[in-house]
Amino acid sequence: MKYQNSWLAALAAASLLLSGCAAAGAAAPGAAAPTASETHAAGHTGEQHDTGTDAPAAAEGPPEAAQMVCGKETQDNISSSLALSAAPHSVSSWADKLFTCTYHLAEGSFVISVKESADPAAARQYFDALQSEAGDAAPIQGLANLGFPAYEAPRGSVVFLKDNMTLSVDATDLPGAVGPNSVTPAAFAYQIATTILACWTEHP
Repeated sequence: MKYQNSWLAALAAASLLLSGCAAAGAAAPGAAAPTASETHAAGHTGEQHDTGTDAPAAAEGPPEAAQMVCGKETQDNISSSLALSAAPHSVSSWADKLFTCTYHLAEGSFVISVKESADPAAARQYFDALQSEAGDAAPIQGLANLGFPAYEAPRGSVVFLKDNMTLSVDATDLPGAVGPNSVTPAAFAYQIATTILACWTEHP
C-alpha cells in the first residue's frame, strides 16, 4: 500500500499512547450503557438510571468494548495526540447495534463508531458492504493492519474488523494537517484506531 510507511509511523506514535489502556469495563464516562439513541455528554460522570424494567440496562446497551471509544482512555489519547489542555467534548449514541461517539474538536468533528454484529460472519458482511460503499477505499496491508481486515476510505477515515465488531474512525471533517505534528487526517484516524484495537486485544 502506498501509505504503508505513513501507517507504520502512525503505529509507532500510537504505541506511545497505550500506557493508559485499561479494561473495557472502565470505559465511557457519561455514556455508560445507554438504552436509547439519545446522546450523552462523555465528559460527565456516568449515572445508572432506573429503566423501569426488570432487565438490566447493560443487556440493552452497547458492549463494554464499544463504550471504550468514548471512554477516558480514548479521550486521553486524543488529548495527547492533539496537545489539548482539556479532554474534548463528546456525545454518544446507541441505535441499531451501532455505538457512535462524536468528538467536537476546534478544527471539526471527529467520529468513532463501533458496529456490533451477531457473529464474525455477519460482521464481515457489514465490513465488506462499508468498503464497497466507500468506492475507492484502499486496503491497509502488512504490519499496518495488525492482522485484521482494514481499509482506508477517501479523505481520512479508517475501518478495522475484529471478531464481531467493526471499528470506524472518521477524521474527514478535520483539516489537512492535524495536531502539533501536522499529520494527515487519515494518519490521525489510524493512530487512534490502533490504540483502541490494542486495548481490545489486551482486554477482550
